[in-house]
Amino acid sequence: MYVSARSDYALRAMLAVAASGGGGEGGELVKAASLAEVQDIPLSFLQGILLDLRRAGLLHSHRGADGGYALTRPPDEITVGDVLRAVGGSLTTVRGLPAERAGYHGVAAGLTDVWLAVHGAIATVVDSTSLADLLTHSPTTS
Repeated sequence: MYVSARSDYALRAMLAVAASGGGGEGGELVKAASLAEVQDIPLSFLQGILLDLRRAGLLHSHRGADGGYALTRPPDEITVGDVLRAVGGSLTTVRGLPAERAGYHGVAAGLTDVWLAVHGAIATVVDSTSLADLLTHSPTTS
């Protein structure tokens, strides 16, 4: 697994929205410029990330002077895996392909099983760790 700047920024932005009270429908709206400043993320880069998160149904946005972003669900219902998939696609890649598409033959045939096991282990951790877990500093890693 490679954690890109995009994935790291997306998680930091989601955590900042959740921490500021923007958790779930009707939560407080957080402006993109505020997120960029607080998390030290280039605003132009962050805007593309926020668009991906909105398209994935993790954020909703409102325009205007009082506009901003809020989570679509409570922080305990959004996992790290949800965010990573929203901005990066597959959790594990082999030579740029999802792990399940990596094919081998001959003596290397067993590598497919290794990459799938790695993918499964990563998915277990990121899909069992919610934003709420991270906000309380107690991620689930079992």
